[in-house]
Formats: sequence, C-alpha cells, structure tokens
Amino acid sequence: MIVHISGLLPSLSPAEQRVARLVVADPADAARRTITDLATAAETSEATVIRFCRSVGMEGYPQLRIRLAAEAARRIEPPDARVVGGDIPPGADLAQIIATIAFNDARAVEETAEQLDAEVCERVVDAINNAERVEIYGAGASGFVASDFQQKLHRIGRTAFHFPDVHAALTSSALLSRGDVAIGISHTGTTSDVIEVLEQARVRGATTVAITNFPRSPITEVADFVLTTAARETTYRSGAMASRLAQLTIVDCLFVGVAARNRARARKALEVTAEAVQAHRLGGHRRKA
Repeated sequence: MIVHISGLLPSLSPAEQRVARLVVADPADAARRTITDLATAAETSEATVIRFCRSVGMEGYPQLRIRLAAEAARRIEPPDARVVGGDIPPGADLAQIIATIAFNDARAVEETAEQLDAEVCERVVDAINNAERVEIYGAGASGFVASDFQQKLHRIGRTAFHFPDVHAALTSSALLSRGDVAIGISHTGTTSDVIEVLEQARVRGATTVAITNFPRSPITEVADFVLTTAARETTYRSGAMASRLAQLTIVDCLFVGVAARNRARARKALEVTAEAVQAHRLGGHRRKA
C-alpha cells in the first residue's frame, strides 16, 4: 500500500500530497489517527482526506486505516535504529550513511518484486520473445539500465538495440513496425526524449512497454504495458542506485523470462559469447577448434 501511494504521489493535488507524505512516513501513526486528526496534521480538510482515499483506490477512510495497520504490521524495521527511510540527516556519520543506503537499496528491490504484476510481465516476455526487433530507450541513469538490458538480450541471440542519442533513437524507431517491441525506461516517467521515441514507436505499430516508478506519469500514456518499480529518491540521491537497482530487478525478470522460453538456445548463446571473450581475461585461454 505504501509503495502504491508513493507511486501515485506526483499525480495527487498539493493538499492530497500532504496527506500522502504523512501516511508514507509513518503508516502505523496514520492508522491510529481519526480522519479529523489526520486532516489537521496535514493542514487540510476531512473532505480532502476522503478524496485522497479514493485517489489511491480506497472506498473511504476506514478501509485506508485497515490497510495501513496491516502494512505497519508487516513492515521490516531497519537493523540500525538510526537508519531512516527518507533523506540522510545532517551530521550523519559514514557508518550511518552506509547503513541507510544499504537498507533503502535492499528495500527498493524487495518492494519492487512484491508489487510487480506477474501477468503483465508474462505478456511483455511473450512480446519480446516473438519480436523480430527490440529497441530499448533510456536517458541519464536509466540509460545505463537500457544498455544493460540490450546487452543481456543480445547475448542470448535476440535482436536488440539501445540508442543513447535521441536523434538516432527517433530515426530507428521510425522504422519499427507491428511485431517489434519498444521499451522506454524512465524513473520519473517524465523524460521527454524517452516519451517521444516511445510514442513514435507506438504510432508505427510496435508494442510499447514503460518501466517507471510512477504509474500515472506521462510515459504510461504511450505504453501498451506498464511495469512499475518501487524506489524512493531523496535530496542527495536523485537518480540514486536504489532506482537503478529497482529497474534492473525488472530487467532481470524479463531477461530470465525470455531466456527460459528458449533454454537450450539461450544456454548455447551464453556459452559461445563467454568463450569469445575468455582470451581477454587474465589467465584465460581460447579453446582450440
């Protein structure tokens, strides 16, 4: 529930966002509050709290309190009491910074896996497996993930491309057609370059997939399938490792899903490609034909 609310936060009104931040920061405390208490703490009205409940898929405040109480009961507390889920506090020593980053990164992977829609993943894997051509787009930190996915697919013999330059991506996506797959990766879901390329791929008839942290972000409007991550970026960690790890979790699930469709072919391709670079590793040697 907390992951769901966090993902919807940018699409909420300013007043609803104040309610959301209180709920996300301490679900147990929010569950104990009456609707009047929560509205007062968020400096808003009871009507806004009710609108917030409906915005996140709840019928009303009682249902929200029940879900929050259940969420609070199952939440794993960090091993170090000084570790917090938000920004690293001023004056934090390096040990606290390390513990906080490690905890939040691990939680991003776990929560991404927990909320990942297996049925949507299955359909995306089918699309990639049947595609003649797969193109993957991403900018900045998400570009590294796009490149990683392209290399993974390429190693098992899938025709996949990643174009870091938006002009190259646009010219290539203009040649896509029905049966091809275009995947756009954007943590915020607002990266205009990625959205533009994905939109053009869709116009050309390709199946489009968005990997984003926010299910109501602009990129989802040009995607046939949406897969969401569950990472929280903070002031000092915009484009942080947590968001990339969450994206890589989805990428690995899709990659292994595709490989599993063609186990023998994938295993052979991985062996051949590993052998091709073996001579470039210290102590390595190339097998004789």
